[in-house]
Amino acid sequence: MASNVNPTVRRRRLGQELRRLRELKGMTAEEVAERLLVSQSKISRLENGRRSISQRDVRDLCGVYEVEDQRMVDSLMEMAKDSRQQGWWHAFGDVPYSVYIGLETDAASLRVYDPQVVPGLLQTRQYAEALISGALPETAHTEVEKRVQVRMRRQERVSSGENPLRLWSVMDESALRRVVGSRELMREQLEHLVEQSQLPHVTVQVIPFEMGAHPGLNGQYAILEFPDTADSSVVYIEGVTSDLYLEKPNDVQKYSVMYEHLRAQALNVDQSRQFIADIAKKYVP
Repeated sequence: MASNVNPTVRRRRLGQELRRLRELKGMTAEEVAERLLVSQSKISRLENGRRSISQRDVRDLCGVYEVEDQRMVDSLMEMAKDSRQQGWWHAFGDVPYSVYIGLETDAASLRVYDPQVVPGLLQTRQYAEALISGALPETAHTEVEKRVQVRMRRQERVSSGENPLRLWSVMDESALRRVVGSRELMREQLEHLVEQSQLPHVTVQVIPFEMGAHPGLNGQYAILEFPDTADSSVVYIEGVTSDLYLEKPNDVQKYSVMYEHLRAQALNVDQSRQFIADIAKKYVP
């Protein structure tokens, strides 16, 4: 298969198809688990794409769902094979948020809100290293460097001249005021942010302190949308020990509406760019 096969996306699509077949059969996940002598949680993980799906799993599930179309079975088996390939991020070893990276790699657009720091896709290498080191003080330097390398590789979706990721970033003023690393480093980071904001596919807005309370006070989140209409949008919320992925249409809609309120309360694009540039000047040693 081609090297650009995204295993994370393949698992999602396969899981969605298996859920559709189960629902057409009128069975619950618990009933399927009982038939296959496995846990209900396994069936749920297979359907939400959080677990690798073997061809044996597909064969057994197609048997339970009495799928008679052999072409469909063969197609699902091939998807299962693709889903077990490794994405580019696997070359860096155990990456804690690999599921998210897989989704981001295939996304057409990303809307992100961050109240504390500059979003990862817009960070300089020096800022990323200082940020990761500060956030994970007990992490070995080699692990910090690996995470920085992964972050720089992810940024290729923004810098790519061919089919770049459409990025919309709303951040709180505190992300610009928090001195990460040093004042000189912050000046370079904010100047980089201004430069990136001028790309046609990148939009940056800032919510100043004077706006007071706003919907983003609950914390950071991102909304990923995909080029294939068969792939549902995903809300990603990063956690300390585990991450949360929301795919139900009602959940995505709520976060999308909240994002629209954030964009409305933020400075417009030109005002935000000037706002960032003015703060950058204050970091001159």
